[in-house]
Amino acid sequence: MPCIRALFLSLLCAFAALPLGACASEPPADGRWVEVAGEVYRVELAVTDEERAVGLMFRDELPAGTGMLFIHAREEPQAYWMMNTEIPLDILYFDASRRLVAQQRDAQPCSSGLACPAYPSGAPALYVLELNAGEAARLGLEDGAELRFGPGIPAHD
Repeated sequence: MPCIRALFLSLLCAFAALPLGACASEPPADGRWVEVAGEVYRVELAVTDEERAVGLMFRDELPAGTGMLFIHAREEPQAYWMMNTEIPLDILYFDASRRLVAQQRDAQPCSSGLACPAYPSGAPALYVLELNAGEAARLGLEDGAELRFGPGIPAHD
């Protein structure tokens, strides 16, 4: 009887762990995710001028595995800054074909207001992905890397 009980408990533990493992590797159900270099990130969207202007300002943290995707109206050179941003970020610029055209790694928080430095793309970009600083290095991102969208990301015409 002790062997059957031990087997039952082992199976129960194994089945209880299955949903957690399956959920951890699946993209978010709402479709608001991007994939770059084989890594999936849940993203908040910044589509309007107001949303893009605020971005990740005044945030104390950006949870691991998350980011913010900025979608611009036109593909053109972009420049971001870290005014009122309290966490270091990697700023990744993608063109209309969703290829990485520029990276600004480890952009540091800035509280100097209008004196904060700009981080330009140097090339036309339509999409900008902000992730926690160090993610681009961890992924070994190189220009030309492809950005894939989940079904919850609006298509750009």
